[in-house]
Amino acid sequence: MEVPVIDLAEFQSEERSKAMSRFHQVCGNWGFFWVENHGVDAGLMEEVKRHVYSHYDKCLKERFYDSELAKGLGPQTDAAEVDWETTYFVQHQPESSMEDDLGLGVEFREVMDAYVSQLTKLAEKLAELVSENLGLDKDHLKKTFAPPFVGTKVAMYPRCPQPGLVRGLRGHSDAGGIILLLQDDTVPGLEFFKDGEWVPVTPNKGSRIFVNFGDQVEVVSNGLYRSMWHRVLADEHGSRLSVATFYNPGGDAIVGPAPKLLYPGGYRFQDYLHYYFGTKFSDKGARFQAIKEMLK
Repeated sequence: MEVPVIDLAEFQSEERSKAMSRFHQVCGNWGFFWVENHGVDAGLMEEVKRHVYSHYDKCLKERFYDSELAKGLGPQTDAAEVDWETTYFVQHQPESSMEDDLGLGVEFREVMDAYVSQLTKLAEKLAELVSENLGLDKDHLKKTFAPPFVGTKVAMYPRCPQPGLVRGLRGHSDAGGIILLLQDDTVPGLEFFKDGEWVPVTPNKGSRIFVNFGDQVEVVSNGLYRSMWHRVLADEHGSRLSVATFYNPGGDAIVGPAPKLLYPGGYRFQDYLHYYFGTKFSDKGARFQAIKEMLK
Protein backbone atom coordinates (compact mmCIF):
# COMPACT_ATOMS: atom_id res chain seq x y z
CA MET A 1 0.00 0.00 0.00
CA GLU A 2 1.26 3.46 -0.88
CA VAL A 3 0.75 6.27 1.63
CA PRO A 4 -1.66 8.92 0.24
CA VAL A 5 -0.38 12.37 -0.73
CA ILE A 6 -2.50 15.45 0.00
CA ASP A 7 -1.72 18.45 -2.22
CA LEU A 8 -2.83 21.53 -0.31
CA ALA A 9 -2.73 23.62 -3.47
CA GLU A 10 -5.83 21.79 -4.62
CA PHE A 11 -7.83 23.30 -1.77
CA GLN A 12 -7.30 26.75 -3.29
CA SER A 13 -8.42 25.71 -6.78
CA GLU A 14 -11.57 24.80 -8.67
CA GLU A 15 -10.90 21.24 -7.51
CA ARG A 16 -11.55 22.12 -3.85
CA SER A 17 -14.73 20.07 -3.49
CA LYS A 18 -13.02 17.00 -4.94
CA ALA A 19 -9.95 17.59 -2.75
CA MET A 20 -12.11 17.87 0.39
CA SER A 21 -13.88 14.62 -0.45
CA ARG A 22 -10.60 12.77 -0.97
CA PHE A 23 -9.14 14.27 2.21
CA HIS A 24 -12.18 13.01 4.15
CA GLN A 25 -11.61 9.50 2.80
CA VAL A 26 -7.90 9.59 3.64
CA CYS A 27 -8.56 10.82 7.18
CA GLY A 28 -11.15 8.13 7.78
CA ASN A 29 -9.44 5.19 6.08
CA TRP A 30 -5.79 5.97 6.82
CA GLY A 31 -5.24 8.56 9.57
CA PHE A 32 -1.79 9.31 8.13
CA PHE A 33 -0.61 10.91 4.88
CA TRP A 34 1.97 13.11 3.16
CA VAL A 35 1.29 16.80 2.51
CA GLU A 36 2.89 18.88 -0.22
CA ASN A 37 2.55 22.54 -1.21
CA HIS A 38 2.13 23.11 2.51
CA GLY A 39 3.71 26.57 2.83
CA VAL A 40 6.63 25.54 5.03
CA ASP A 41 9.91 26.84 3.63
CA ALA A 42 11.97 24.00 2.14
CA GLY A 43 15.21 25.79 3.04
CA LEU A 44 14.19 25.92 6.70
CA MET A 45 13.41 22.21 6.63
CA GLU A 46 16.90 21.46 5.34
CA GLU A 47 18.46 23.74 7.96
CA VAL A 48 16.61 21.94 10.75
CA LYS A 49 17.89 18.58 9.50
CA ARG A 50 21.44 19.91 9.18
CA HIS A 51 21.42 21.16 12.77
CA VAL A 52 19.89 17.94 14.11
CA TYR A 53 22.58 15.82 12.42
CA SER A 54 25.33 18.13 13.66
CA HIS A 55 24.03 18.17 17.24
CA TYR A 56 23.74 14.37 17.22
CA ASP A 57 27.33 13.92 16.02
CA LYS A 58 28.71 16.38 18.58
CA CYS A 59 26.59 15.69 21.65
CA LEU A 60 24.61 12.45 21.45
CA LYS A 61 26.23 9.80 19.27
CA GLU A 62 29.13 8.84 21.52
CA ARG A 63 26.95 8.97 24.61
CA PHE A 64 24.43 6.61 23.02
CA TYR A 65 26.95 3.98 21.96
CA ASP A 66 28.49 4.16 25.45
CA SER A 67 25.07 3.49 27.01
CA GLU A 68 24.15 0.29 28.80
CA LEU A 69 21.60 -0.51 26.08
CA ALA A 70 24.08 -0.20 23.19
CA LYS A 71 26.94 -2.01 24.92
CA GLY A 72 24.70 -4.76 26.23
CA LEU A 73 22.62 -5.40 23.11
CA GLY A 74 22.18 -9.14 22.71
CA PRO A 75 19.73 -12.05 22.99
CA GLN A 76 19.07 -11.06 26.60
CA THR A 77 17.81 -7.58 25.61
CA ASP A 78 14.11 -7.18 26.44
CA ALA A 79 12.78 -5.53 23.27
CA ALA A 80 9.43 -4.93 24.98
CA GLU A 81 11.06 -2.54 27.45
CA VAL A 82 13.58 -0.48 25.45
CA ASP A 83 13.83 1.73 22.35
CA TRP A 84 16.92 2.09 20.16
CA GLU A 85 16.79 5.89 20.01
CA THR A 86 18.39 9.01 21.39
CA THR A 87 15.97 11.88 21.82
CA TYR A 88 15.14 15.21 23.40
CA PHE A 89 11.97 17.31 23.58
CA VAL A 90 11.56 21.04 22.97
CA GLN A 91 8.41 22.91 24.02
CA HIS A 92 7.29 25.90 21.93
CA GLN A 93 3.79 26.84 23.17
CA PRO A 94 2.37 28.05 25.47
CA GLU A 95 5.87 28.58 26.85
CA SER A 96 9.19 27.87 25.20
CA SER A 97 11.90 25.63 26.59
CA MET A 98 14.33 26.52 23.81
CA GLU A 99 16.56 28.28 26.31
CA ASP A 100 17.02 25.07 28.31
CA ASP A 101 20.55 23.70 28.39
CA LEU A 102 20.38 21.17 25.55
CA GLY A 103 23.53 22.45 23.90
CA LEU A 104 21.60 23.40 20.77
CA GLY A 105 23.25 26.75 20.18
CA VAL A 106 21.74 30.09 19.18
CA GLU A 107 21.56 29.40 15.43
CA PHE A 108 19.82 26.04 15.92
CA ARG A 109 17.26 27.60 18.27
CA GLU A 110 16.51 30.43 15.85
CA VAL A 111 16.08 28.03 12.93
CA MET A 112 13.82 25.79 15.00
CA ASP A 113 11.69 28.74 16.14
CA ALA A 114 11.17 29.89 12.55
CA TYR A 115 10.39 26.38 11.35
CA VAL A 116 7.88 25.62 14.11
CA SER A 117 6.16 28.98 13.59
CA GLN A 118 5.41 27.99 9.98
CA LEU A 119 4.56 24.43 10.97
CA THR A 120 2.01 25.63 13.53
CA LYS A 121 0.21 27.56 10.79
CA LEU A 122 0.10 24.35 8.75
CA ALA A 123 -1.33 22.46 11.72
CA GLU A 124 -4.01 25.11 12.15
CA LYS A 125 -4.88 24.88 8.45
CA LEU A 126 -5.21 21.10 8.70
CA ALA A 127 -7.35 21.52 11.83
CA GLU A 128 -9.69 23.78 9.85
CA LEU A 129 -9.98 21.28 6.99
CA VAL A 130 -10.63 18.44 9.44
CA SER A 131 -13.33 20.43 11.23
CA GLU A 132 -14.98 21.47 7.98
CA ASN A 133 -15.01 17.92 6.64
CA LEU A 134 -16.66 16.72 9.85
CA GLY A 135 -19.46 19.24 9.34
CA LEU A 136 -18.29 21.35 12.28
CA ASP A 137 -17.40 25.03 12.52
CA LYS A 138 -14.01 25.56 10.88
CA ASP A 139 -12.48 26.63 14.19
CA HIS A 140 -13.95 23.76 16.24
CA LEU A 141 -10.73 21.78 16.62
CA LYS A 142 -8.67 24.91 17.19
CA LYS A 143 -11.05 26.09 19.93
CA THR A 144 -11.13 22.63 21.52
CA PHE A 145 -7.32 22.56 21.72
CA ALA A 146 -6.94 26.19 22.86
CA PRO A 147 -4.55 27.24 24.10
CA PRO A 148 -2.64 24.55 22.22
CA PHE A 149 0.46 22.77 23.41
CA VAL A 150 3.09 22.72 20.66
CA GLY A 151 6.27 20.73 21.17
CA THR A 152 8.87 18.89 19.12
CA LYS A 153 10.42 15.50 19.76
CA VAL A 154 13.83 15.38 18.06
CA ALA A 155 15.07 11.82 17.67
CA MET A 156 17.89 9.94 16.03
CA TYR A 157 17.65 6.19 15.59
CA PRO A 158 21.34 5.22 15.50
CA ARG A 159 22.65 2.53 13.21
CA CYS A 160 22.02 -0.78 14.95
CA PRO A 161 24.37 -3.77 14.58
CA GLN A 162 21.59 -6.26 15.42
CA PRO A 163 18.24 -4.75 14.36
CA GLY A 164 16.43 -8.03 14.84
CA LEU A 165 16.87 -7.75 18.61
CA VAL A 166 15.26 -4.36 19.25
CA ARG A 167 12.88 -1.78 17.84
CA GLY A 168 13.86 1.80 17.16
CA LEU A 169 10.57 2.72 18.84
CA ARG A 170 7.97 0.30 20.13
CA GLY A 171 4.45 0.26 18.70
CA HIS A 172 2.09 2.96 19.97
CA SER A 173 -0.48 5.55 18.99
CA ASP A 174 0.15 9.24 19.70
CA ALA A 175 -1.72 10.80 22.60
CA GLY A 176 -2.23 14.27 21.16
CA GLY A 177 -3.77 15.95 18.14
CA ILE A 178 -2.00 16.56 14.83
CA ILE A 179 1.58 15.35 14.41
CA LEU A 180 3.79 16.79 11.66
CA LEU A 181 6.95 14.85 10.89
CA LEU A 182 10.14 15.90 9.17
CA GLN A 183 12.10 12.70 8.67
CA ASP A 184 15.16 11.22 7.06
CA ASP A 185 15.85 11.47 3.33
CA THR A 186 17.50 8.06 2.98
CA VAL A 187 17.07 5.74 6.00
CA PRO A 188 13.66 4.01 6.37
CA GLY A 189 12.09 2.55 9.48
CA LEU A 190 8.71 4.17 10.22
CA GLU A 191 5.74 1.83 9.79
CA PHE A 192 2.00 2.21 10.38
CA PHE A 193 -0.39 -0.66 11.00
CA LYS A 194 -3.36 -0.67 8.63
CA ASP A 195 -5.80 -3.39 7.63
CA GLY A 196 -3.79 -6.12 9.30
CA GLU A 197 -0.37 -5.26 7.89
CA TRP A 198 2.52 -2.89 8.49
CA VAL A 199 2.75 -0.13 5.88
CA PRO A 200 6.27 1.35 5.48
CA VAL A 201 6.58 5.12 5.26
CA THR A 202 9.33 5.82 2.77
CA PRO A 203 12.05 8.39 3.48
CA ASN A 204 11.20 12.00 2.69
CA LYS A 205 10.62 12.90 -0.94
CA GLY A 206 11.37 16.52 -1.79
CA SER A 207 9.87 18.87 0.75
CA ARG A 208 6.87 16.76 1.76
CA ILE A 209 5.84 16.63 5.41
CA PHE A 210 4.30 13.50 6.92
CA VAL A 211 1.16 13.90 9.05
CA ASN A 212 -0.67 11.57 11.39
CA PHE A 213 -3.52 12.01 13.84
CA GLY A 214 -3.28 11.42 17.58
CA ASP A 215 -5.89 10.03 19.94
CA GLN A 216 -7.59 13.40 20.52
CA VAL A 217 -8.60 13.77 16.87
CA GLU A 218 -10.16 10.31 17.06
CA VAL A 219 -12.06 11.37 20.19
CA VAL A 220 -13.29 14.71 18.79
CA SER A 221 -14.37 13.03 15.54
CA ASN A 222 -16.19 10.31 17.50
CA GLY A 223 -14.05 7.70 15.77
CA LEU A 224 -14.59 8.91 12.21
CA TYR A 225 -10.88 9.80 11.94
CA ARG A 226 -8.48 7.37 13.55
CA SER A 227 -5.26 7.47 15.51
CA MET A 228 -3.16 4.67 14.04
CA TRP A 229 -0.69 2.27 15.68
CA HIS A 230 2.88 2.79 14.46
CA ARG A 231 6.48 1.86 15.20
CA VAL A 232 10.07 2.46 14.08
CA LEU A 233 12.37 -0.37 13.03
CA ALA A 234 16.05 -0.27 13.85
CA ASP A 235 18.38 -0.20 10.82
CA GLU A 236 21.83 -1.73 10.41
CA HIS A 237 22.88 0.47 7.49
CA GLY A 238 22.40 4.01 8.79
CA SER A 239 21.01 6.37 11.41
CA ARG A 240 17.49 7.76 10.89
CA LEU A 241 16.46 11.35 11.68
CA SER A 242 12.99 12.18 13.01
CA VAL A 243 11.69 15.65 13.96
CA ALA A 244 8.07 15.27 15.11
CA THR A 245 6.13 18.40 16.05
CA PHE A 246 2.95 17.91 18.07
CA TYR A 247 -0.03 20.25 17.82
CA ASN A 248 -1.90 19.08 20.91
CA PRO A 249 -4.67 20.30 23.20
CA GLY A 250 -3.45 22.43 26.08
CA GLY A 251 -3.13 20.64 29.40
CA ASP A 252 -6.39 22.12 30.72
CA ALA A 253 -8.37 21.69 27.49
CA ILE A 254 -11.61 19.75 27.91
CA VAL A 255 -11.79 17.22 25.10
CA GLY A 256 -14.75 15.13 24.00
CA PRO A 257 -16.65 14.03 20.90
CA ALA A 258 -18.22 16.95 19.04
CA PRO A 259 -21.93 16.77 20.07
CA LYS A 260 -22.99 17.09 16.43
CA LEU A 261 -21.23 13.81 15.65
CA LEU A 262 -22.86 11.77 18.42
CA TYR A 263 -25.80 9.50 17.78
CA PRO A 264 -29.00 10.40 19.61
CA GLY A 265 -29.69 8.43 22.77
CA GLY A 266 -32.21 8.08 25.57
CA TYR A 267 -35.34 8.09 23.38
CA ARG A 268 -38.26 5.67 23.27
CA PHE A 269 -38.19 3.49 20.18
CA GLN A 270 -41.88 4.21 19.60
CA ASP A 271 -41.07 7.93 19.40
CA TYR A 272 -38.31 7.21 16.88
CA LEU A 273 -40.66 5.13 14.76
CA HIS A 274 -43.26 7.91 14.80
CA TYR A 275 -40.71 10.35 13.42
CA TYR A 276 -39.23 7.75 11.05
CA PHE A 277 -42.45 7.09 9.18
CA GLY A 278 -42.64 10.75 8.22
CA THR A 279 -39.00 10.94 7.12
CA LYS A 280 -38.31 7.42 5.86
CA PHE A 281 -37.08 8.58 2.47
CA SER A 282 -35.09 11.53 3.80
CA ASP A 283 -31.44 11.73 4.89
CA LYS A 284 -30.69 9.49 7.87
CA GLY A 285 -28.19 11.94 9.36
CA ALA A 286 -30.74 14.73 9.36
CA ARG A 287 -33.18 12.40 11.12
CA PHE A 288 -30.65 11.59 13.84
CA GLN A 289 -29.98 15.30 14.31
CA ALA A 290 -33.70 16.04 14.58
CA ILE A 291 -34.11 13.35 17.23
CA LYS A 292 -31.28 14.90 19.22
CA GLU A 293 -32.98 18.30 19.03
CA MET A 294 -36.25 16.77 20.25
CA LEU A 295 -34.49 15.34 23.29
CA LYS A 296 -33.03 18.66 24.47
